[in-house]
Amino acid sequence: MIKIIKIDEDSRVPKYKQIVDSILTNISNGSLRINQKIPSINSFSEEFYMSRDTVEKAYNILKERKIITSIRGKGYYITQTKLISKVNVLFVYNKLSSYKMATYNSFIDTIGANAHTDLQIYHCDETIFLNLLDKYEGAYDYYIITTHFKTEDLKHSSYTDAVIDAINKIPKEKLIIMDNIKLGINNDVIKIYQDFENDIYNALKEGLEKIKQYTRIILVYPEKAVYPYPRRILHGFKKFCVEFGINYEIIDEIYDDIVLKKGDLFITIEESDLVNLVKQIRDTEMKLGKHIGVISYNDTPLKELLGITVISTDFKIMGETAAQMILNKEIGQVKVPFNFIYRKSI
Repeated sequence: MIKIIKIDEDSRVPKYKQIVDSILTNISNGSLRINQKIPSINSFSEEFYMSRDTVEKAYNILKERKIITSIRGKGYYITQTKLISKVNVLFVYNKLSSYKMATYNSFIDTIGANAHTDLQIYHCDETIFLNLLDKYEGAYDYYIITTHFKTEDLKHSSYTDAVIDAINKIPKEKLIIMDNIKLGINNDVIKIYQDFENDIYNALKEGLEKIKQYTRIILVYPEKAVYPYPRRILHGFKKFCVEFGINYEIIDEIYDDIVLKKGDLFITIEESDLVNLVKQIRDTEMKLGKHIGVISYNDTPLKELLGITVISTDFKIMGETAAQMILNKEIGQVKVPFNFIYRKSI
């Protein structure tokens, strides 16, 4: 196998990437087959006079993509060849949620059978995010990334200098920025985004006639959260209330003994707050949608089933758009629709 691996000493392509590409090429043309043994890391590094770390990085990428596998005491083997003719995509998400998965599933359905997509979650942790980009550098044809991070005091941050530096290492033609446009990246990449401030403002404006029936509107915005939310949501909410003269309040959470009054309209962001609020309303003589209103941020099938009014991005369109832009090799910015969806909770 050593004879068919091509490493160009004069190339500017990193050697670990050359190893990955050469192995993939030889699988694609039939020179390497499933279950065929490949050289050990030490043998490879000695043959090509390169560091063990370089070879190990290449092998780790191939293992992550399930191209090769290691068997203790026996060595490394080719495990599959089906991904080579496909477009390989890395989806880097800040968290798992029903609406995030709606985007992901929509993307998978639209991109079709000629693509292989891996999903990685960094839990709003900048260190995990940076390690993921470093680990998978050069390993995929496209990188779809979201940028939502938590600071030390559990507040939201869209990016840091280190994040920008890491993203800039991804070739522009391979980069898709999703969900968050507040990122210091040039415009000649794919951006499919929400406009958090104007989205909530416009959606509430759309539902103004229903909202005006209530005496006070309360936004439940968690100031500190494991998965923090952009403060632009707050700005858009305040802008709406001030412009239309609506009495408002902002609280951190739905407390277990929260004071409920007729004429209150709550906007909840976190699912736990929505559940807690609905439970407490049911424990009173007041009726949901009549005496107390509820609007939830981001739609889910369960909210639709329960008749909860929402203000929400169309996550299905977000995933479809990303896939279509990859398939059509487009570059540009697309603002995803954000809607007020009226149901019986107000």
